[in-house]
Amino acid sequence: MTEATTVSQDDINAAVWNACDTFRGTVDPSIYKDYVLTMLFLKYMSDVWQDHYDDYKKQFGDHGELITEMLKNERFVLPPRANFYSLYTKRFEPGNGERIDTALHAIEDANIGKLRDVFQDITFNSNKLGDEQQKNDILRHLIEDFAKDELNLGPRRVGTLDVIGNAYEFLIKNFASTSGKKAGEFYTPPEVSTLMARLMDPQEGDEICDPTCGSGSLLMKCGRLVRERTGSRKYALFGQEAIGSTWALAKMNMFLHGEDNHRVEWGDTLRNPKLLDSNNTLKHFDIVVANPPFSLEKWGHEGADADRFGRFRRGVPPRTKGDYAFISHMVETMKPGTGRMAVVVPHGVLFRGAAEGKIRQKLIEENLLDVVIGLPEKLFYGTGIPAAVLVLRKRKADDKVLFIDASRGYQDGKNQNILRPQDLDRIEQAVRERQTIDKYAYLASPAELAENDFNLNIPRYVDTFEVAEAIDLKAVREERLKLKAELAVLEEKMTGYLKELGYE
Repeated sequence: MTEATTVSQDDINAAVWNACDTFRGTVDPSIYKDYVLTMLFLKYMSDVWQDHYDDYKKQFGDHGELITEMLKNERFVLPPRANFYSLYTKRFEPGNGERIDTALHAIEDANIGKLRDVFQDITFNSNKLGDEQQKNDILRHLIEDFAKDELNLGPRRVGTLDVIGNAYEFLIKNFASTSGKKAGEFYTPPEVSTLMARLMDPQEGDEICDPTCGSGSLLMKCGRLVRERTGSRKYALFGQEAIGSTWALAKMNMFLHGEDNHRVEWGDTLRNPKLLDSNNTLKHFDIVVANPPFSLEKWGHEGADADRFGRFRRGVPPRTKGDYAFISHMVETMKPGTGRMAVVVPHGVLFRGAAEGKIRQKLIEENLLDVVIGLPEKLFYGTGIPAAVLVLRKRKADDKVLFIDASRGYQDGKNQNILRPQDLDRIEQAVRERQTIDKYAYLASPAELAENDFNLNIPRYVDTFEVAEAIDLKAVREERLKLKAELAVLEEKMTGYLKELGYE
């Protein structure tokens, strides 16, 4: 394997996007992203294994048996025939699809405690890729794409990059997900997930949950904060994801990043929550974070009244808008003492009435709502609308709600806006100081919230109106008269020129 310089995420994304060309025109994007990302996982795993093998070889020389024994101490096992480079060697032979499937199942069997059922929804030996000859050619090209130097993913090149998570997010940005829903329902921009993790301030020993976890990147960002601040891995990550292929990516992501203390379930969080305790009731967490699908239709309204977990005791959300269903679930899974949560919501959640208004009022009256943060527009892929982050806590510092209008602090990107480090710092500082800041933040009392009918629309509390500079009408009139006089002189000159030229 060629030794190379450090690789950037942009390099990886470009190479992955080029690999997608192998499938374009033959396979639907909602399907081929799973093939590309699974191959990325296999390649990354093989390069990590190869890096460690090379290190042992430098240390112990050509003592194959000793190196084999040392590799048994790695945190995962890669059977020899399941190595990407074994597949690459045989790429011109018939049976590429069958060989790749065999390799994936061998990896699963060798790491059954960590990868059970991860590859059950993906098969490279599928007629979706065409007849046997076409399928073999497509997969040969795919293997060759991943064998290029720019996709050498050894640890020395990759460093701390979240290769699977970032590449997944990159692909999701570029085409719709398997269910045809907008990408924004599954993808949290990295700066937004960074903000949410920082606001939650994860600590050593915390249990952290994302009930709509996608590829798991938001969860891992919380875990990374604990490691960076304490050097400890004493925390636990929990997640649930409804889409099988995305759940598999989350499992791969956790596996590759050494997040062994995790539990990620596959299933619909609202209809069938699977993160339960030993009493078969909802498990409670120190931190709950999520970017749920915006205003999800058909979220499970028909069974909400009879919910055995009592999640909708404050009211049942509307049939066609599941925002408060996710919020209600998250609230019920916060630990009584340390529980805190951050959730991304569309702005309608702040002010819509009827059932949503009643739920919102009860959350405020129970003194659970802590902070409302308005974000810039065009941050989220698949939608240009601005979103907000709600922070709720089981134990608050006071009975007030802090409103922050962060909608004007961002870098204007070509297609998407980006929160800059200074924007994140300003938001976090405002949350920490919890004071009114002119034209940016307002600390509202319970009386003010009630006076506004528990409407949380941010402009009701944060006045960002800029007074226009006073206009001197006398000066404007004098300037106008001066311009008229100059125009009259020009008109007279023009008339003279036209007469000289023979035009009356």
